[in-house]
Amino acid sequence: MKVVLPGGTGQVGAILDRALTAAGHEVTVLTRHPKRAHDVEWDGITLGPWATAIDGCGAVVNLAGRSVSCRYTAENLRAMMDSRVDSARVVGEAIAAAARPPRVWLQMSTATVYAHRFDAPHDEATGVIGGTEPGVPDYWAYSVEIARNWERAQAGAPTPATRKVALRSAMVMSPDRGGVFDVLSRLTRLGLGGPVAGGAQYVSWIHDEDFVRAVEFLIARDDLEGPVNLSSPGPLPHRDFMRALRAAWGVPVGLPATRWMAETGAFALRSDTELLLKSRRVVPGRLRAAGFTFAHPEWPSAATTLVRRARSSKAGGPQRGRVPHT
Repeated sequence: MKVVLPGGTGQVGAILDRALTAAGHEVTVLTRHPKRAHDVEWDGITLGPWATAIDGCGAVVNLAGRSVSCRYTAENLRAMMDSRVDSARVVGEAIAAAARPPRVWLQMSTATVYAHRFDAPHDEATGVIGGTEPGVPDYWAYSVEIARNWERAQAGAPTPATRKVALRSAMVMSPDRGGVFDVLSRLTRLGLGGPVAGGAQYVSWIHDEDFVRAVEFLIARDDLEGPVNLSSPGPLPHRDFMRALRAAWGVPVGLPATRWMAETGAFALRSDTELLLKSRRVVPGRLRAAGFTFAHPEWPSAATTLVRRARSSKAGGPQRGRVPHT
């Protein structure tokens, strides 16, 4: 099958590119900076010659959007919004104009669309969309609005011959350098892998192998459309998440961090504390109901496999990637 990956040069794109190519699919990556034979240039805003790559392909998996690994300034938040909405809009225009439109369009979204919550998990049917929670920073609502507009851009595209799925993805865990697992692992090995702000906030995650398998599952299943949570069935409090990561690396202790310490660390890393402090308790209701089986459902064993791969890739040369769009 021919698969087109708009914005496929980040961490998640690299994961899918490797796996789909290894499975025998013909992968084309749409990127602003083409460097490889299977890269095609686009700007993520306007239709152009790149649209011919979509005409006749079997599936589009749109991953485009400014990385969330940045300070959440007004300028950066607007860039996150525009890059996601514009790319989804123009992918929809390319599909609508295609003589042979793809059978399915998977659009990256994010588990951040759900409310900051501790008491119950969010699935697609009963989950609460965020934006109105009391006691959280005002700009968290803007992150939710980004996700909602991202999904609206796909849902509103006039593509009747193409099934549309919005991937409400949790953090994708892989050993790729610069990804969230790599960043957390470096902090852990430095002795800084303790709970942040008490550690009660939930962490939703998905192993990269399960992410790829879920994408392949959704491409194959003609009966699934609309929002689908891509997250493991085992979200857990941050304190337990970091404890398991320390155990996987063989690090006995991790220095806990207060909220203000997290703010200082996020500033130094040019990131934002929403990625650490928002409680994302998300579960894969529709995937499990459709019969998808996770190879890595629980974090302790998943962390062990990821650490093993990280050590192996370090010995053989590091993998490269960027922080996923979550």
